[in-house]
Amino acid sequence: MTTSTQLMRRRRFLPLFLTQLLNALNDNLYKNAMVLFVVYSVYDSPEMETLVSGFATALFVLPFVLFSATSGQLADMRDKTKIIRWIKFAEIIIMSVGATGLLLASKGLHVNTLAIPLMFAALFAMGMHSTFFGPIKYAILPQHLEKDEVLAGTGLVEAGTYVAILVGMILGGAMHVMDSVVAVIAIAVIGYLVCRWVPPAPPQTTETRVDWNPIRASKDLIAFSMGNLELRYSVLAISYFWTIAAILSVQFIPLAKNVLLADKQVAAVMLVAFSAGIAIGSVSINALLKGDISARYSAPSVLVLGGLLITFWLICRTWNLVPANGGLFGVAEFLEQPMALVLLANLLAIAIAGGMFVVPLYAFLTTRVDKSEASRSVAANNFISSVFMVAGAGVAGVLGYFGIPLAEQLLISLVLCLLSAQLARKLHRVEGLRDAEPA
Repeated sequence: MTTSTQLMRRRRFLPLFLTQLLNALNDNLYKNAMVLFVVYSVYDSPEMETLVSGFATALFVLPFVLFSATSGQLADMRDKTKIIRWIKFAEIIIMSVGATGLLLASKGLHVNTLAIPLMFAALFAMGMHSTFFGPIKYAILPQHLEKDEVLAGTGLVEAGTYVAILVGMILGGAMHVMDSVVAVIAIAVIGYLVCRWVPPAPPQTTETRVDWNPIRASKDLIAFSMGNLELRYSVLAISYFWTIAAILSVQFIPLAKNVLLADKQVAAVMLVAFSAGIAIGSVSINALLKGDISARYSAPSVLVLGGLLITFWLICRTWNLVPANGGLFGVAEFLEQPMALVLLANLLAIAIAGGMFVVPLYAFLTTRVDKSEASRSVAANNFISSVFMVAGAGVAGVLGYFGIPLAEQLLISLVLCLLSAQLARKLHRVEGLRDAEPA
């Protein structure tokens, strides 16, 4: 088994790792700076705040529904490295638009007619940018890594993504809007320069015709993913997991403000704890499985996640603390509260279980199909996961709009945990049957 440390010293992995890390960092720095600004500075209504948070999540995910099929075909039929370079160049333009929106909003200029539309347009464009980058960052791994390195590489990519999300959330909550404006453009430029070092990844197929009809291509993609049992169970289990994540991400900021009575820095701390947990779980599962791509720990992990969600719900339900000054808890004051550290530890543990659940399933996507179909396999997952995530974010936003308490919305995720566990069990059973077949 090649260790994570060894992979990080190799050009066939490190530039890609840094490229995707900077990509996730910029996505989340921009998204969190924007959502926190809108929730805390533009609207003053729990219903509108939850709706805006849900709309932002759905808008970012929507391109995955519309363009995943096309992105998967394109990545399989063209040089993946060349696509990465075009994508990262486009990020510089997109972030310039988003930064302009943030700048105008911070100055109070045309907030209702120009600034907010620019910010949401950039968010949608970043979703499209990630739609075309997403299949490549996993599908390129079997092309550049040895078979026993793929799980370690997948875990590192997932962990790096969430470390970047963590840093992006911290910066999005802590930085002044003007600093965010400069940062998102600077990170985009650095990301483009780094991606120039990713080694070539020529197509592994002789196919060259991309189907640009999104409806027909999406139907073909679904048929492709559902025709392979291991792929089917992996995709559906991952999709249920990301629906849970979408519901939680929509709720974090409004829950911090309206249930825990905490300011945006506390909301960022909660998101940081969740992201750190995913990163820890992503790396830990490789050590536990010793490089073996297997779903044997996935069902227990997601069941533990469900149990931890119940305790998180109970903490939120019994939280009745009020800031002494009548405003919102700052980070220092929040951490002094009796249940604050328990809540954050609970959230961290939820995310660790999530990382241990999902990483082996991503490795299935790229190792149970031919290398020439790896991008389409990941794209199929992105498409189906995105449909589920849009639905989850939409449900969370609508429930919040109609006044369903935020703590109660968490319980929706328990049903999804049970469905994910059942699919993981089926996947492990099919995996066992495959391994038992004579070579």
